[in-house]
Amino acid sequence: MPKFPFNLYLLALVGAALSSALTLPLWRAWCRRIRLVDDPGHRKIHQAPVPLAGGMAVFAGMMIPLLCGAAAVAFNLLNFHSATLVLGHGLERRGAELLAIMLGALGMVALGWLDDLRELPPAWKFTGQFLVALLVAASGARITLFVHSIVFSYALTILWILTLVNACNFMDNMNGLCAGLGVIAAWFFGVIAAVDGQYLVTSMALLACGALLGFLPFNFPRATAFLGDTGSHLVGYLLAVLAILPHFYSTANPDKFAVLTPLFILAVPLGDLVWVVILRWRLGKPFYIGDTNHLSHRLVRRGMTPTRAVLVIWLLAVLLALPALLL
Repeated sequence: MPKFPFNLYLLALVGAALSSALTLPLWRAWCRRIRLVDDPGHRKIHQAPVPLAGGMAVFAGMMIPLLCGAAAVAFNLLNFHSATLVLGHGLERRGAELLAIMLGALGMVALGWLDDLRELPPAWKFTGQFLVALLVAASGARITLFVHSIVFSYALTILWILTLVNACNFMDNMNGLCAGLGVIAAWFFGVIAAVDGQYLVTSMALLACGALLGFLPFNFPRATAFLGDTGSHLVGYLLAVLAILPHFYSTANPDKFAVLTPLFILAVPLGDLVWVVILRWRLGKPFYIGDTNHLSHRLVRRGMTPTRAVLVIWLLAVLLALPALLL
């Protein structure tokens, strides 16, 4: 099988960033028109309504290059003959799985949009997240952890996706925080997959990374658009899937500890989730009710500005993810 041209990785990254950045003003205007905005209020630091346009922009940033790439393969429009062969082989082998994953992304966007618009009851939101996670598991994208049990695999995969979606939802509490962590994690997943020759996973990771990069200047340090639940659901879902798709353990890399790679890359959102859930449980509060006990809030209470707190957490995420490259 020919090697995958690395120029197309750059095209995926840049194409997603441009698609996200160029479509965001359109989504922002649409959100203002239908009053899909985050109004100032309790635990809010902004003084005026901010459109919840980020999720749609990130989704468009991924889908536009993805659809263009699929059309290029279908109609043999690529100048790289090797790329056409490799992508065609990959889509033939994992096409159904990738289709289910993109449908799941659409489902998460729709669920988050409804929550932004009407604030769904927690049980309804959890049910929607569960159904999307079930779709991904049924497509064949599952975690096994060396346990040969289909029930265990389904349960662990669904639990993993639910955990990451809600972890990113929790981390979306300051300008740029969730989007920046998404950029860092997607980049690390992309680099690891590229080194291992997993071109489809690399392409998906770079599409996610690029789409978030295109949105980030609109969200940090000053925000003219927020991710909203639409975006935080999508970011958490994409990171969960990017942790499932690669083959961290293989004959080429027989170290079983390599399956811990996602825990290093996603240590910050997972650690923050565990901390606030335990704290809320000890205080006798429902775990899904927001508060100001997240890592970002604690750094601000120690005297940091919100911008500096976000930069420190980004740096922490990079440092914690570096061991993943060794695994």
